[in-house]
Amino acid sequence: MTKTIDLNADMGESFGPWTMGDDAALLDIVSSANIACGFHAGDPDVMARTMALASENGVGIGAHPGFLDLQGFGRRKMHVPHGTLASMIRYQLGAAQGMARAAGTQVRHLKLHGALSNMACTDHAMARACYEAALEVDPDIIIMVLASTAMEEVVRGLGCNWCGEIFADRAYNDDGTLVDRSLPGAVIHDPALAGPRILQMVEEGAIITESGKRIPTAIDTICLHGDTAEAVQLAQSVRTSLTEGGIAIRQFSGRRG
Repeated sequence: MTKTIDLNADMGESFGPWTMGDDAALLDIVSSANIACGFHAGDPDVMARTMALASENGVGIGAHPGFLDLQGFGRRKMHVPHGTLASMIRYQLGAAQGMARAAGTQVRHLKLHGALSNMACTDHAMARACYEAALEVDPDIIIMVLASTAMEEVVRGLGCNWCGEIFADRAYNDDGTLVDRSLPGAVIHDPALAGPRILQMVEEGAIITESGKRIPTAIDTICLHGDTAEAVQLAQSVRTSLTEGGIAIRQFSGRRG
């Protein structure tokens, strides 16, 4: 049986006349798209265009909620009461669902963005507040989690649909969290390194950290960031390495427990 993997990218992050990333090029490479919901990036017109283009390309659509932080692109830590945080998730997911329905498609999954995601990776209560809020809106939605973190423990406990994600262009700490962007080597910019590195992780079924440690994990999808100068080249390198390694690119179906 051929092994399969999903490729996802964050997109829909332009705002008004300001353009972020090459969404059209990425949509020729990925199988799932995490589309900004207007809090950290994006606006209604951008959401509509991106969802329509994703649908035309047969790419699965996901809501990508973040902190209400346009200026900081959602990458600044914010301390928000869990009740308010839950309302923010419901609000953004609801917006994504409305735009998707108007485009004749649907929201398959949800993935937290930026600092919200980084904080939820180590804060079980925060992750639970976000995911329970999303499940209140859509009990069948697939929650995309950073594999082998508090996020995964929470979704396993909730018994909901989920999939495990690793990052193609980020370095890992030995606890499974991402190396802070402010540190050297945290972001991988070399396409020649990214593709073979991810193929090795998928073949081994493990995250390979900066120190060389292996963390066995459920790898269902690989994130390809769309907001770096090398984004399209990195994405193509990863796809090429995987397909040449005999791994088929296909949307994740989700898992439970």
